[in-house]
Amino acid sequence: MADQAADYFRLRQICLVAPKLKPVVDDIAAILELEVCWRDPAVAKYGLENALFPIGTKFLEVVAPTRKNTAAGRFLDRSGGHGGYMVIFDCGDVERRRRHAEQLGIRIANVIEYPDYLGVQLHPRDSGAAMIEFNHTPGGEDIFGPYHPAGPDWSKAVRTTQTKALVEIELESAEPQRLAAQWAKIIEAPVSRTPEGDPRIVLQGAAIRVVTVPEGRPDCLGALRIAVADVARAKATAAARGCKVDGDAFHLGGVHFRLQPA
Repeated sequence: MADQAADYFRLRQICLVAPKLKPVVDDIAAILELEVCWRDPAVAKYGLENALFPIGTKFLEVVAPTRKNTAAGRFLDRSGGHGGYMVIFDCGDVERRRRHAEQLGIRIANVIEYPDYLGVQLHPRDSGAAMIEFNHTPGGEDIFGPYHPAGPDWSKAVRTTQTKALVEIELESAEPQRLAAQWAKIIEAPVSRTPEGDPRIVLQGAAIRVVTVPEGRPDCLGALRIAVADVARAKATAAARGCKVDGDAFHLGGVHFRLQPA
């Protein structure tokens, strides 16, 4: 796409996959006090339905299969119910990042192209833990500007009374150093360490932490860290809606939502 801007790079969107869409979307809306900004009819060709929530200028998407033998449905079957499906990066030069991934031996799983959008999805078995997508919307260098996956009026749905920011995602691996190094190579970002010793990749406005799980557990996207105004209120709402609450986290959509004060 010739009109792409300088190669800015940001973690922009997380996609979860659920067996059924409505229960998870309703729970997210109630617990995090968010509003759906877009339901994309184009995902029907993949046998899916979806909903996107803006979290400030980032997005949380939930997809669910509407028929048998979809890629998302097979992912759910393989993952044993883990819902962390995609980590999506908004960037200025998708084609350059595609070439870089291919030079690393990463297969391209899917390409989505419209006049106002290009998205390149990498094969999750090559990246590890989750599918990585690089995308670009012309004008998207402005964080408040257009972002094709979120629909034409996403900013009108932003709600900040409770949920303030998506701060961090957690990848899980029995070999966290290996997985962190792989993602760092793909997204061309350095690995640092948390005070606890976990590998961490710090990006514009968010971070990717890789935590250790026991041998035999598959790599996965296991948690989202969310900054909220009232942790106690979010936990109480989650418990009232039947979610498992553990400490300052609740489980929904196959991942842990870890809450921290904004």
